[in-house]
Amino acid sequence: MTAELTRGQNHPLPRTRLEIRVSAGTPIVAGATLGDEEGTVHGVEWVAHLGTPTLPGLEVSRQAAAEHRLAVDLDALPDTVHRVSVLLALPAAGQGPVRFGAVAAPFVAVTDLDGDEVASYTVTGLDRESALVALELYRRQDAWKVRAVGQGYAGGLAELLTDQNLSQAHQLAGTIHEAVARGLARSVPAPPARAADADRPRQTAAPAHGPDHGAAPQGTPGPASPVSPYDTQSPAGPQTPGGPGQHGAQQPHRGGTGDPASAGQASTPTGGGPIDYSHPRRQNAAPPPPPPAAPPSEPGRPARPVAGDATGWSMEERLYNQVWGMFEDLSRTTAAYRSAVDFADSRMEKELDQALSDPRSRIGGQGDAAREAARARHDQLVAQAREVLDRDVAQLVAEAEVVEPALPAAFARWDNPVWHAYRVPMEIPMALRLGDLHLPEADRVRIPLLMRLPLERGLWIDSGRSASLDGSVSDSHETRRLGLETAVAHAARLLAVYPAGEFTVHVIDPAGSGAQPLAPLVQTGVLAAPPALGAAGTADVLARLTQRVDLVQMALRGGAPDALPPGVDTSQQLLIVNDFPHGFDDRAVNQLRYLADEGPAVGVHLMMVADREESAGYGPLLDPLWRSLLRLTPVPDDHLADPWVGHAWTYEPALVPPGSQVLQQVLAQVAAARRSWGG
Repeated sequence: MTAELTRGQNHPLPRTRLEIRVSAGTPIVAGATLGDEEGTVHGVEWVAHLGTPTLPGLEVSRQAAAEHRLAVDLDALPDTVHRVSVLLALPAAGQGPVRFGAVAAPFVAVTDLDGDEVASYTVTGLDRESALVALELYRRQDAWKVRAVGQGYAGGLAELLTDQNLSQAHQLAGTIHEAVARGLARSVPAPPARAADADRPRQTAAPAHGPDHGAAPQGTPGPASPVSPYDTQSPAGPQTPGGPGQHGAQQPHRGGTGDPASAGQASTPTGGGPIDYSHPRRQNAAPPPPPPAAPPSEPGRPARPVAGDATGWSMEERLYNQVWGMFEDLSRTTAAYRSAVDFADSRMEKELDQALSDPRSRIGGQGDAAREAARARHDQLVAQAREVLDRDVAQLVAEAEVVEPALPAAFARWDNPVWHAYRVPMEIPMALRLGDLHLPEADRVRIPLLMRLPLERGLWIDSGRSASLDGSVSDSHETRRLGLETAVAHAARLLAVYPAGEFTVHVIDPAGSGAQPLAPLVQTGVLAAPPALGAAGTADVLARLTQRVDLVQMALRGGAPDALPPGVDTSQQLLIVNDFPHGFDDRAVNQLRYLADEGPAVGVHLMMVADREESAGYGPLLDPLWRSLLRLTPVPDDHLADPWVGHAWTYEPALVPPGSQVLQQVLAQVAAARRSWGG
């Protein structure tokens, strides 16, 4: 049974290896302090935060996000530590909320490693506070307990840390906020900021009644364009939505994605710095204004949608920004609708309570009339909100109908005719489509999940049971096959959008179980070498890629990026790992973690097809690996969050239609171009 704590309550902890899950309605910073018996924090080395995320027995998130998972091993804490305090804070910079009273109440849960909740606490009653101690784990007579604290601080992190007797409180608070400002953001990151005069006029719904409890954008890169996948930390930073996928680019957002995807699950290269959203062809001056919209079809009606009506130097950039705008519009109009429905529900509940509070009106015609009137007002409010939502959704549907056919190949679905006219490009595009995002209230609108290029965060195709929450795929072999097919489709897109010779793909398939899904890559000859088999093949590929990362890093540190030994492949590298952790020993696991952390900054990227449960034997050792990757699924799943409000968006992978030969045709052209380039 889960203990639902209220402020001040405590509960015993049955295990010492735990996970603390944090959920909020807006991106927040999560950290923890270690205290002695008196609760004193003796120095900055006793504080885990996104800049220093790992301490003995403790690891926290490396980015600001709407959801966090903190790993705790109480047995591994130093003997002098008697208290672990979990801290939450709103980022100091950005356009988002500056006080917890303006956002949904944060929820914190302590779980065991199987995901079973031990205790939970919803931090209510907050107002002007911008930082708080949510809960603490404390030791009493060699037994550990959890206590709900909920202590807020209007003075922010600096006041909180000062209250814990940390002498360097103000300096550390500044360091943490600087790290956030540099872009260590969330899984589904926010798009890059646009100039005020470049914003497109859009009609998003305001709540019909009551406040909109949705979170405002944080202005930090992030998950992950509509979903940019760079939402983490990295020398580049967390991902940003690159596409309604990234998590701004990641997401244009984070970590390097740009987009509704490169939306989360927004992140940047896993390193720890901001993500560079600049594109090789993008200029620094303000872009030209968008083309004028078509005149309204009738007076008083919205203008007809036009493909490319956002700002940008090229049609590609204008379409990219337009997709981002659609992603934000749908996020906010849905938040307004949900807020209005919540208001109507709470109002009806209050009116019914008032009607029933008088014993004389509980029975008879007077009580029935009061209840009927309350329900009628509720239905009217919901109907008004739905009308506004339907209007905005209809406008977005019309816009999607003109935008989708105009998208370039890198942004388009596999069934778009643009792929049938495919030619190997001369330069890389801004972003890559990883799939589509949609919400249950607006199922007709599909937002492309775009990830900014070059990749700044690896991808994890979840082939476990959790990848199909609705139970549509229950067979483990089927999920693995679908997972690898999804990885092949993503890899084919990456090969197709890079110029010849500028992108190289390696595959590790230790058990040889992926022969059939990998056939398009193998048969067309686009791989650098046949898939590596067994432990020996795995070790060889990992050693070569690790060496490449080391060599490029040394060249960069030495200020001579071109001074690489002969034979070093300078193209972007993608490693597809199937059936992890089969065939991986401890050394190989450490090399894989190294590639995930250090590789994106020097052009080595990771795509894992794996079931996390199968690597549970490694315990928290691999938690940083999973957190550094943008999780995608081979079947529809609602696990990605947008950077503005934090809705749970249903993600659908970008798969080739059944029976279509477009993937083989595209890969055949890529292979021919590679041979010509090599010759």
